[in-house]
Amino acid sequence: RICNFNRHYAEHSGYFEKTSFVKDASATSGEINFYDSNTGKLLFTAPKERTMEEFLVESRAHGWPSFRDEEVNWEFVRCLPNGEVVSVDGTHLGHNLPDGKGSRH
Repeated sequence: RICNFNRHYAEHSGYFEKTSFVKDASATSGEINFYDSNTGKLLFTAPKERTMEEFLVESRAHGWPSFRDEEVNWEFVRCLPNGEVVSVDGTHLGHNLPDGKGSRH
């Protein structure tokens, strides 16, 4: 599960690398589902249209798991005008930080 209701502060950059996430993800041959920690709703499924290694390399480079548009479950995720990404129930998920490849959530 990911994130929480705290809209001003989240885990620090690189925190996910101090957990078993990278090891567990590296051992996975398919996609991983990411759920809202408050409601259990499916928010992201990754990797899609890229390899697990590409997903992990990009996530490490940016300090948090990084999702592309095709990995976002838009039924339950919103991007606010200020770039903040939240679940439909208000869980802070981060920010949209586009790069040369497109949106990165």
